[in-house]
Amino acid sequence: MNRMAASATAAVFKRVAELRASGVDVISLGLGEPDFDPPAHVLTAAKAAIDGGASRYTEVAGLRALREAICADSLRRRGVEHAPDEVVVSAGVKHVLFNLAQALFDHGDEVVIPVPAWGSYAEQVRLCGATPILLPCAEQDGFLLRPEALARALGPRTKAVVLCTPSNPTGAAYRPDQLTAIAEVLREHDTLAIVDEIYSELVYDGRALRSLLSLAPDLRERIVVVDGVSKRFAMTGYRVGWMLASRALARACEALQSQATTSISAISQHAAIAALDGGEQHAATMRARLQARRDRLVAGLSAIPGLRVPVPQGAFYLFVSVHGLLGRGGLANDVDVAAQWLEHARVAVVPGTDFHAPGYVRLSYATSEELLDRAVERIADAVARLPA
Repeated sequence: MNRMAASATAAVFKRVAELRASGVDVISLGLGEPDFDPPAHVLTAAKAAIDGGASRYTEVAGLRALREAICADSLRRRGVEHAPDEVVVSAGVKHVLFNLAQALFDHGDEVVIPVPAWGSYAEQVRLCGATPILLPCAEQDGFLLRPEALARALGPRTKAVVLCTPSNPTGAAYRPDQLTAIAEVLREHDTLAIVDEIYSELVYDGRALRSLLSLAPDLRERIVVVDGVSKRFAMTGYRVGWMLASRALARACEALQSQATTSISAISQHAAIAALDGGEQHAATMRARLQARRDRLVAGLSAIPGLRVPVPQGAFYLFVSVHGLLGRGGLANDVDVAAQWLEHARVAVVPGTDFHAPGYVRLSYATSEELLDRAVERIADAVARLPA
């Protein structure tokens, strides 16, 4: 257990809860959770499941009807067919990734993770005794992995490469030609690609995001797609995520889950079926609102001296450079900046250090325009009070 650090976002969430419980007005831009309600038909389906007696265990891998809906949804979006026995439904994407890590990684294995990256990727690798190989991706490259850097990082002990597109924390999204170049590198090495696509429907400026699986169907047996309903349908609390994998890997994760959690909530599974069968209008509405919020927050923060704000292509995060603030008012690093903003501006953000990228902070814009505007005002005031 000493190999593993606790979740940074969970720590921020806990501190915000403590402050609010003591009566402090805190604006939280730290948690990756949409403030939208799920689609109305999803709520209706969840209520109907309760009334219909959905109170029993299901198959460990999930209701067959849900796995069939996942396969149909993925075929429609990615153009590659999977069978229900190549799907395992778990308690959110984090649980899916945990199962994959436990099934795949062991002492001596290496797992390549482009960074900045969500902290749980590396911590789950460490928990298995394997070694995360953190591959820095520069801001000037859009925080995206260069194929030649990937080729240099892959070695005889590499078990997998983990990609997230659009990215948490940067919002960076790979173009089709960039993913095609990565696929060319993967073809030269016997390694898996675990692709986290939980934000794949939240891309902006008219972009059409393509999946690595769509662009390299010949690598189907070595590509694991991770997805779920949390972000796309604003269903974080329902805890429904899944993998699309080779039959052998899916069955291994099913066996592991059978000894850990068994199935997830039957009610949540029925709600997820309704979400997948209900079309994409809800995601389109969220996407338009989130893009407007992104633009609003980028403009507001860019006007604050000392901050540099790259514009994300997807997800709902800004990854803001605070290098221009360091050295002022005793601020030595991004952790100090995040602490100063929380204690003095009463705005919660997550330090970039927790995403293996010191000098940045992550802000979520999955909250109301009013709160975003107030947060900008508070941050601007806190920065203005810093000594030059």
